Amino acid sequence: MTSSEIRKTFLDFFQSKQHTIVPSAPIVVKGDPTLMFTNAGMNQFKDWFLGNQPAKYRRVADTQKCLRVSGKHNDLEEVGVDTYHHTMFEMLGNWSFGDPNDPNAGYFKKEAIAWAWELLTEVYKLPKDRLYVTVFEGDKKENLHFDEESNTCWKQHIDHSRILMGNKKDNFWEMGDTGPCGPCSEIHVDLRSKEERKQTDGKILVNTGHPLVIEIWNNVFMEFNRKADGTLEKLPARHVDTGMGFERLCMAIQQKKSNYDTDIFQPTINYIEAMSGIKYGSSEQTDIAMRVLSDHIRAIAFTIADGQLPSNNKAGYVIRRILRRAVRYSFTYLNFKTPFIHRLTPLLADQFKEVFPELFEQKDFVQKVIKEEEQSFTHS
Repeated sequence: MTSSEIRKTFLDFFQSKQHTIVPSAPIVVKGDPTLMFTNAGMNQFKDWFLGNQPAKYRRVADTQKCLRVSGKHNDLEEVGVDTYHHTMFEMLGNWSFGDPNDPNAGYFKKEAIAWAWELLTEVYKLPKDRLYVTVFEGDKKENLHFDEESNTCWKQHIDHSRILMGNKKDNFWEMGDTGPCGPCSEIHVDLRSKEERKQTDGKILVNTGHPLVIEIWNNVFMEFNRKADGTLEKLPARHVDTGMGFERLCMAIQQKKSNYDTDIFQPTINYIEAMSGIKYGSSEQTDIAMRVLSDHIRAIAFTIADGQLPSNNKAGYVIRRILRRAVRYSFTYLNFKTPFIHRLTPLLADQFKEVFPELFEQKDFVQKVIKEEEQSFTHS
């Protein structure tokens, strides 16, 4: 399956489960002092979770542009060095919004877990013997109990030896220092070779940072609100909030060893190869540089298209920092002597015009902004 087919299959699957498909929210967050960028699919639904606004739909699915380079979720220094972290990435998500006046409204753990398993194993055909799941073990300090309900649900689908206990760090999801949160159940996939899997049991590699034993889907069960004083209070209703890393899912389905080997990133990497005269795979340094450029142009271009220009403060500074990191890699390791990164914009805009048309519609403006920023930095 191509990446476009994988994305469409996800949305079609949840549409068949009576979900309304909604567009991605902008990557730049306006009107929320706790966030600069959309860092998870649930951000645009925050007020629905808190009960500040009534939910427009009871079930929703989408693919959301996310950026994780600041605050609690900051992956910038790993990007390019490893094969599965990104600045901007797509998060496939499905949600159920409860109703404070109707305890039976929406769905919860049973349905979310069953549908996740159905999609991964029956539709995408991922091998069941390569999957592991985690459930929240509880936390005495916060008086949070073991997630027995998720554990019981998973036993209907997967061998109990593949159900692992997870601590608060890994299995209690929080958007930030405050806001909606709750226990979560992750799904991990083992992409190692048969020989490697025979030598080392995959379960001991889950959540250890192994590049081929990775989390692909997180099912969060929103039950609490983290208040400013650090305490937890119950939300008016229970909700389901899931997020699946699109790039990682494509790596698993396309049977690659790196996100950058999928058809999401290969067009950009092929163009960088052609323009630099350096073959991807030649050396670790040039490979890292190409991964940095192919990743960073996405964050830069989509953020500018969503209304945030590079600047010297707050969100604008974050984008400037990402762009300058890419420029340094392009000049230091790929032998570019003049600004190059802006030339990737039309390629990216064309690739995503069906799912994120906002970049295609503004590609000339975005390219101009990036070029001016590159020139300013290289001449300083």
